[in-house]
Amino acid sequence: MDNPKSNGGGARDKRGRNKKRINLALQGGGAHGAFAWGVIDRLLEEEELEIDGIVGTSAGAMNAAATAYGIAIGGAAGAREVLRTFWKKTSDAAKYSPMKAPPWEKMMNPTSGSLDHSPGYLMMDFLSRMFSPYQLNPTNQNPLKKVLESVIDFEAIHKAAKVKLFICASNVMTGRIKVFDKEHVTVDAVLASACLPFMFQAVEINGEHFWDGGYMGNPPLYPLFYNTDTPDILIVQLNPINIPELPTTAPAILDRINTLSFNSSLMREMRAIHFVTKLIDGGFNDGGKLNRVFIHTVDGEALLSHLGVSSKVNADWDFLMHLFENGRQNCEQVPERPLGQDRQ
Repeated sequence: MDNPKSNGGGARDKRGRNKKRINLALQGGGAHGAFAWGVIDRLLEEEELEIDGIVGTSAGAMNAAATAYGIAIGGAAGAREVLRTFWKKTSDAAKYSPMKAPPWEKMMNPTSGSLDHSPGYLMMDFLSRMFSPYQLNPTNQNPLKKVLESVIDFEAIHKAAKVKLFICASNVMTGRIKVFDKEHVTVDAVLASACLPFMFQAVEINGEHFWDGGYMGNPPLYPLFYNTDTPDILIVQLNPINIPELPTTAPAILDRINTLSFNSSLMREMRAIHFVTKLIDGGFNDGGKLNRVFIHTVDGEALLSHLGVSSKVNADWDFLMHLFENGRQNCEQVPERPLGQDRQ
């Protein structure tokens, strides 16, 4: 498929070939974001690839910011190091959390990541249904803030020219999506993108309040259309479209409602892409204003659809590394999906 936008020129690999530029679209999913970490880590090994733009939501926003910062200070190797440091420090920060799997559960099923039998998780899950974070966490403590501040220099992101970065959050009061571009990405913007309303107080930025970006775009693709000349977009999808069994418990039902909500905006954009592609195929191009995009996906559905909702808050290092390795393996083959079509 032809595209009037150029994807050549610019950086070259060690063999003198033009690098293939791609954009990344990173979904959120809590600890499951370690799967996306594995995908990105594998991509960064490929010398012929160059990341042009990244858009991320929630855990995807953290991966996006870490990747952009790492590339800014040390190229692909720097990004790999920053990502690993971020996830390791996240795991270390959770060592003293009461939300841990009992030792016997880790021994019996070390890769499930389940916290369903963790007294700390069960208590927190119960309390979050009865009380708001304004009551449970009045000082608004979020351990991820210290982790992000210790790993990422956001001023360096603002000054960098290598990667276009976009972070998505949901405006609580207006119900509109907010996309922070590279110059406006801060630690608060990343925390806003990952602010689950039952766990954390809304993040205030310039007098506006934000919740998790997944409610409005998980992630939105349009910032990549409007701000880059790269037609290839790789979506790293963490929220399963298909699940193996009917949810029957209250947590599983709520989790499925969230995944349906978080996937809906992405599906609408995919259908819009399909519609524009059909217009181009039919000979209508509005004076050359319409351009093709090429959508690729790496999804963890085979693995992640079988993991329970409690695993999304499990920051145990062994579990994170299990997700990371699966992400790397799934990245070995990147299939191209029919534009705008749901997978069956």
